[in-house]
Amino acid sequence: MSQHQILNPVDHGTLRVHTGPGAQYGDDTMACLTVPAEFRRVQAHFPIVFRRDLATGQFSALALFGFEPGENLFLEGEHWDAPYRPLAMSIQPFLVGRPGPGGGEGQVHIDMGHARVATGGEGTRLFDDEGRPTPHVEAIAEMLGDLDHAHREGVSFFAALERHDLLEPFSLEVALDDGSQHSLVGFHTIDEVRLAALAGPALQELHATGDLLRIHLAMASLSQFAGLVARRNARIRAR
Repeated sequence: MSQHQILNPVDHGTLRVHTGPGAQYGDDTMACLTVPAEFRRVQAHFPIVFRRDLATGQFSALALFGFEPGENLFLEGEHWDAPYRPLAMSIQPFLVGRPGPGGGEGQVHIDMGHARVATGGEGTRLFDDEGRPTPHVEAIAEMLGDLDHAHREGVSFFAALERHDLLEPFSLEVALDDGSQHSLVGFHTIDEVRLAALAGPALQELHATGDLLRIHLAMASLSQFAGLVARRNARIRAR
């Protein structure tokens, strides 16, 4: 259960967190949220797909790591087998908090119920003996700021996708070397036909905002599905 607290040296002066990858820390997940601002880095390693929240109707973007719940083909024991980890994974167990319902400047919060919060003497300290933030906390604060800004900036990107009706349902049938098949459903991708049919003013608008580049990055990322299949087949052969 989540237990969010404002990070501070009085309450968390001796606290440590586990910073490495591992299933025990929740990294055994088939996907994580990604933001348009990091599409350039994400698309080089992971497929980017879109998912509609059934409760809110809003779309978000996901970096895919596997084909079924609990499968992360980039997680090898305590090794992350990719040059990049999406920001939403890298900042755990921290998050951006607000001082109240009216908003205000973001604060660094920590989820004390997260598996990365260390018990005993293991892990990376968050504050030094004088109560100053360690380099890890400073790096986390910078990433949280980037992620918060990217979330706010991404609102207009998803609005543009819906305004121009550029998302279509997506399904994928994955045939594996052992003869099994997996169906990937419930996601959306860019509708390339609708994108190609957009008139000049719409394309100019998307180009001016930088959204057209992000659309093409998301489209290009789908080539990473071949790598996912290869990773899954390699695990099958290693059994």
